[in-house]
Amino acid sequence: MTERPDPASLDVLVPNFKRRLSGVTATIVRLVPIQAKAMPLAAVGGDLPSHVPQIPVPSLLTLPRDKARVWHARRNTEMLAGLALKHLLRKRLKLVFTSASQRVHTGYTMWLIRQMDHVIATSAKSASYLAREADVILHGIDIDTFRPADRAALRAKLGLPDGQLIGCYGRIRAQKGTGDFVDAMMQVLPNHPNAHAIIMGRATEKHAGYERDLKARVAASPLAERIHFKPEVPVSDMADWYGALDLFVAPQRWEGFGLTPLEAMACGVPTIATTVGAFPELILPGETGALVPPQDTPAMVAAIDAVLNDPAQLERQGQAARAHMEAEFPIEREANAILAIYRKLLA
Repeated sequence: MTERPDPASLDVLVPNFKRRLSGVTATIVRLVPIQAKAMPLAAVGGDLPSHVPQIPVPSLLTLPRDKARVWHARRNTEMLAGLALKHLLRKRLKLVFTSASQRVHTGYTMWLIRQMDHVIATSAKSASYLAREADVILHGIDIDTFRPADRAALRAKLGLPDGQLIGCYGRIRAQKGTGDFVDAMMQVLPNHPNAHAIIMGRATEKHAGYERDLKARVAASPLAERIHFKPEVPVSDMADWYGALDLFVAPQRWEGFGLTPLEAMACGVPTIATTVGAFPELILPGETGALVPPQDTPAMVAAIDAVLNDPAQLERQGQAARAHMEAEFPIEREANAILAIYRKLLA
């Protein structure tokens, strides 16, 4: 367990005011331990893993006012809290906001964003919705944790079948395109007798009916033995599940950023993704995978068939995917780009 830092010593405060696991929380968990090695920095909030440097929310009330600090928000509630600390409690804060959203913001959100001292966007598309200047800093990936491994050994360890494995991981819901992936597999698998589909993830209570219907549909089909639903596993185990695949598919209908293609490609797995979120900024079509329109089953089927029919191309794209992640997306690059903004604001 990481020793709790002294709040008074911190230069940067990174709030995490959402208890449920989310993409924002995952980002904080990945970045804060790296950045805390470079400058006095900690997360603020509860329910974070013990290795993340963090302080409790009540300690904000007693922060000394004689020291300037950065408050880095990623949610509306956190922007509002930063404004309250700065203007009501007179804390010396420089306010930063990171936006991953790719939709028109509400008037309230835009007002909050205008109060920030600096804004970061996680993709060029996200930046286009902000109506103010923003630094674009794409997410990175821990390329030491997510890396290629012995595929046959991983399959034996995880109890997965041999043959060509096509994976789709993440939350199970319509927005994530899980059903669209099943639609595609219903057409792809009959053409590839040795291929299997692996669907891994969890449906929240709201989407439990959607998951049940998908499973029932698969169970009633001739492909019931070749489309496998697997329960969600801890983040620490995910690299093994990617490394066991031949191909990864990210079929989302909508996405803020979307880390799964980075995780898959870092493990040397080519990725076919829809043209949502930051996916067009992550994937090199024809080199590390392919891009298809969302909810376009014929396009997805054609893209998957094309690489499954050419194992040599599949292997080349996997190697290129890993090289692309090493060159452009190590998490240290993201961490350092954000640290540079902190230092500039505090200078």
